[in-house]
Amino acid sequence: MADLDGNKVEKNFQVDIPFSMDNNFYVKGAGHLEWGMKKHLSNIFCPKSGNTVMFAFDHGYFMGSVSGLERLDLLIPKLIPHVDVLMATRGALRTCVKPDFRKGIALRVSSGSSIIFDDLSHEVVSVDIEDAIRMNADCLAVQTFIGADGQVSSIKNLSKVINAGNRYSIPTLGVVAVGKNLERTDQYFKLATRILAELGANIIKTYFCDKFEEIVAACPVPIVVAGGKKLPEQDALKMAYNSIQGGAKGLDMGRNIFQSKNPVEMADAIGKIVHEKFTDKEAFEYYKEKAESRK
Repeated sequence: MADLDGNKVEKNFQVDIPFSMDNNFYVKGAGHLEWGMKKHLSNIFCPKSGNTVMFAFDHGYFMGSVSGLERLDLLIPKLIPHVDVLMATRGALRTCVKPDFRKGIALRVSSGSSIIFDDLSHEVVSVDIEDAIRMNADCLAVQTFIGADGQVSSIKNLSKVINAGNRYSIPTLGVVAVGKNLERTDQYFKLATRILAELGANIIKTYFCDKFEEIVAACPVPIVVAGGKKLPEQDALKMAYNSIQGGAKGLDMGRNIFQSKNPVEMADAIGKIVHEKFTDKEAFEYYKEKAESRK
């Protein structure tokens, strides 16, 4: 084990120097992967912009019926044309998404306690690799708790999924979980994102925070930013813009889309930032104009 004595606080992130090992493939850290992995990653990240808009509606696996997601069968078909990837459970996909849709799938494969329990960090792998293959998943999403009581079992789950995914060329999305006792600081996210990447996750989902560009520079795979709690539309778009400016390769929005008064228009506005380099102000004006024209 490395000696912890004398460790220095990291500071030389060289954020102005691009990642140097892409090997002519546009997804960060995937240059040396085989064809199958690259094919799945190209279903997630747009070849033109290099970015992605994910729509997360997997909240029900531990929260039950969430406000805005009461009727998946009515909401999801409306949003599919306006996002790149659906992040969902297998139950939601099989019951509420037509199998002829042509978007990427981030399949939630971990599950655990419901919100009625205080500690959510003790999850299990609930979907085996064979069912993920049957679902034609483009990546396997695993909640990973760093610094929580269930950290060891959580890392074991992530490693199990990565190993299975590697056997069948399916990438793993490591989802950085933030417990109620953990601070959302750059120091924590540098630790968590780097651990998940070094364990072999191909994509990391985490939160935006101060010094985000350093977190991105230190992580050798793409970072997708979680939307988190519901924000006013203007604030959510500002967070999206700052994330992309900081080096994120996409947004995984849930509540900031499905709890918006205008979910379709909000998804489109996020896409303008992610794929077309809109500023947050331009995207908010676009959102208002589209919402007004629909009345």
